[in-house]
Amino acid sequence: MEKLAIIGSGTMGHSIALNVAWAGLDVKMYGLSQADLTQGLEGIKNKLIVLSHHGLISSRDIEEIQSRISTSQTIDDTVDGASFVIECIPEDLSMKQQLFNHLDKICAPQVIIATNTSGLSLSLIASSTKNPERTVVTHFWNPAHLVPLVEVLRTDKTSEDTFNRTMALLKFMHKKPIEVKKEVPGLVGNRLQFALFREAQYLLEEGIASKEDIDAAVTYSIGRRLPVTGPLLSADMGGLDVFASISDYLFEDLSKSDRSFPTLTKLVEQKKMGTKTTQGYYKWDEDFSSRVNQAREKELIRYLKQDRGIE
Repeated sequence: MEKLAIIGSGTMGHSIALNVAWAGLDVKMYGLSQADLTQGLEGIKNKLIVLSHHGLISSRDIEEIQSRISTSQTIDDTVDGASFVIECIPEDLSMKQQLFNHLDKICAPQVIIATNTSGLSLSLIASSTKNPERTVVTHFWNPAHLVPLVEVLRTDKTSEDTFNRTMALLKFMHKKPIEVKKEVPGLVGNRLQFALFREAQYLLEEGIASKEDIDAAVTYSIGRRLPVTGPLLSADMGGLDVFASISDYLFEDLSKSDRSFPTLTKLVEQKKMGTKTTQGYYKWDEDFSSRVNQAREKELIRYLKQDRGIE
């Protein structure tokens, strides 16, 4: 049984810590300050209440899961005794390199050091470590306790033991890990997500459809099918001759932009960042934000219950 340490108590950190404890493992979570840790623990508590409300856990499970989570404000104390460390600090290469170098010095050689990065190069992050064979990417998707996917990337220096232990741990945590066989920006999931986002920006920019209708075109069509059949399986079902023919004429007309489109750039320049500033493509007042977040959470929980065979 692995013993986990999570470096970070923010959006991803506390959610991954919850996932670990929910699986029955002990975990220690690092935070920069007591205020950060308190906020992270409050987030865990609120998520547990929601899970209980939807029947994924019992009310008695809440206290037991919380008892498996301890906290610390020092990295050295957090990783003391851990066999598997996952860092969830901001997406800054220099910060991650410094953290990995420090972890490499204080952790025993058999301790696995994983990064939750969604796009930075593992080779660069671990470039100055003396034990790169124990480094790996474990990219959880937000919200980490509800979305099953974890993208696992190993470089040519990552050992087979590190990879196998990582996959075994994630499966024990009821995740659905996939292997990313080559180091590419964005891994697999974000490349697919942003290919769709690029085309959505193009359609909006060209006035082909409104933002509401572009979103509806996904949620009421491919969004309904993709939970069962991914893009390649869908192509098989639709007929590869048909998909090849469409690809041959449609690919030429799809957006090839290598930059954000003007509307998105302007929104960012105006500090309209979406939910974090209450304005983005949409206006995120309290009522709208609550409705969208609750609807998404409810749907993710429905799928999670389906995955686990819970009625």
